[in-house]
Amino acid sequence: MAHTADAPGLTVAATARRLGVAPGTLRTWDRRYGIGPSDHAPGRHRRYSPADLARLELMKRALVRGVSPAEAARYALSAPVPDRAPAPVEPDREGPRVGGRVLRLRGTDGRARGLGRAALALDSAAVSDLLTESVRRDGVESTWDDVVRPVLGAVGSRWAETATGVEVEHLVTACVSAVFGALVGEAGSVREARPVLLAAAPGEQHALPMLALAAALRARGVAHRYLGADLPADALVAAARRTAPAAVVLWSLMPQTADARLLSGMPRTRPRYRTFAAGPGWDGAVLPQRTARLTSLRGAVATITEAVRV
Repeated sequence: MAHTADAPGLTVAATARRLGVAPGTLRTWDRRYGIGPSDHAPGRHRRYSPADLARLELMKRALVRGVSPAEAARYALSAPVPDRAPAPVEPDREGPRVGGRVLRLRGTDGRARGLGRAALALDSAAVSDLLTESVRRDGVESTWDDVVRPVLGAVGSRWAETATGVEVEHLVTACVSAVFGALVGEAGSVREARPVLLAAAPGEQHALPMLALAAALRARGVAHRYLGADLPADALVAAARRTAPAAVVLWSLMPQTADARLLSGMPRTRPRYRTFAAGPGWDGAVLPQRTARLTSLRGAVATITEAVRV
């Protein structure tokens, strides 16, 4: 695997087999996003080094998490990579599968399968109706965990393997944002004592899970302020000083946006507030004292609700 004259790396076909994607997908990633062989000599076949493979693996994992292709590419190109190649990627036999003209959603219920069919048909009205009915009947948390996440994961897997379906991801994301956003903005009696501040870290564009958290807290009657994606650090500090919150939740999907200094640099208010780090970007990060991790929507709702009502 050493990238030398004697062992010049892997061909496009071999790399595609190793990652479990189509060769055409690798060419698309290279052409559109610049994730290709880093050392390509004119007149020679394109070869992927161990570092190239590691970046491709980072991009594929980000896509499966529901990140848009452009965001996944930016992350893969900027994140540090290991010195040796990743282990071969085996197909996830328990997770969502893709293929043909359907999203294969194993282990999911009829709501997710119906949403998948409507999404592939680009039927935004049907997608919105299905989401609205699921929220009405089963609540925000079940809709997110059992309907939205499986479908976005399957769409991400489809794109990773075939380089198709970006329009499906965009449509589903827009519909989820509209349905959950309407819930957050509903008039009603929400307890207006010290709110919970919800924000995505600076540079973090993928804030849909935080919108889901805002909608779920709204359903529980917990006052909050949803501050959206890519919130500058000084704006978060200003919001904390202005509202004297009960808690601050900072979301990060990718390690490159998970900066613990943002949490340790938060201002002190009276009374004091709790801080929470949400999202997989914080995995392995050393967090300040009194900062807790939130790893799921259901867990986050329960933990925050208990913390603010003590």
